Amino acid sequence: MLKLLDRLYEKDHVWYAVGWIVAYVVLASEADAASLDLGTPKLVTAPVLFAMTVLLWTWVRHAGLGERFGLCAPNVSARRMLWYVPLAIVATKKLFFGIAAQGSALECLCYVLAMCFVGYIEELVVRGLLFRGMEENGRTSAVVVSSVTFGLGHIVNLFNATGQDLFTTLVQIVSAIAVGFVLVMTLLKSGSIWPCVIFHAANNAFSAFENEAAQIALFGSRGMAILASLAISLCLCVGYAVYLLRLPDAKVGERA
Repeated sequence: MLKLLDRLYEKDHVWYAVGWIVAYVVLASEADAASLDLGTPKLVTAPVLFAMTVLLWTWVRHAGLGERFGLCAPNVSARRMLWYVPLAIVATKKLFFGIAAQGSALECLCYVLAMCFVGYIEELVVRGLLFRGMEENGRTSAVVVSSVTFGLGHIVNLFNATGQDLFTTLVQIVSAIAVGFVLVMTLLKSGSIWPCVIFHAANNAFSAFENEAAQIALFGSRGMAILASLAISLCLCVGYAVYLLRLPDAKVGERA
């Protein structure tokens, strides 16, 4: 299996990333459907994504590509990155209005585990494989395409077992494009993909404890609550992106 992945990667770096994206979307969607059939969301999804995580991790280490994809400690100080505070606020804003479990203990556990694996897979595939593959032909286009791809990828939520509505999906896409751009900048300026993985996993996992009723009570409707959340994310992402763009790229082996 690892040798096959090696050959596919060497054949074309970008299409290799696309292949992983397609496999991830299909397997995650089918696993979500199977989980719902069993009566517990993410019950099947969590182990399926764990298997994908292990395979990706093993292949990257086997191929010696960990440093290329940022699977290393940040090369710059947390202070230079503003201690990643803007990302922390975006990730935890779901908890600003209190905590309310969105299911049973088993459902919350399965969801949190699945989201941790999602954080690793999506960051390594989009910010690692796809971005680095496209960067070989131009940094700007790589940043734009990887960010937009990350955002548009959420359109699958309209058609998979989650049954997400159009309005929520469109807001999610806009937010994800902005977040995607900031995460690419975070990778480039810190030299590590781990801050992106941690943010991504936490941002998704905290949804299991979001107090939607409190938000609706404050903003008057679910739609207004979603728009308020989007506004917070966009303001933080734009501000952080402007700051990060002024920093030099991190270099391997350099500590600043």
